[in-house]
Amino acid sequence: QVQLVESGGGLVQAGGSLRLSCVASKRTFSMYAMGWFRQAPGKEREFVASISWSGSNTYYADSVKGRFTISRDNAKNTVYLQMNSLKPEDTAVYYCAADRNLARVARVSENYEYWGQGTQVTVSS
Repeated sequence: QVQLVESGGGLVQAGGSLRLSCVASKRTFSMYAMGWFRQAPGKEREFVASISWSGSNTYYADSVKGRFTISRDNAKNTVYLQMNSLKPEDTAVYYCAADRNLARVARVSENYEYWGQGTQVTVSS
């Protein structure tokens, strides 16, 4: 079992930046691929970014490519999402998730076994 705790959300103006963090409870954090997803009101949860266990492979949704960066620090059991040039349409609850299958860097929520409670990001226009 892995507990994931997100932080770093908040209210920011369009064009601004935020950095989300997700801390995992297990010292075997490096044995999980990690992902970020988001869910806006009235919409389905959608993929944002994912990163392999080593950090060498990353994937992004087209809507955030070039603006968001996912990274991880295995020594700190933490995955980050740096969000720049934020837009009002980025407003959502952001969730981090962990996947035990190291052979993939998944982009669908069904592949992730563990989820955090989410952190709200609101971008004003």
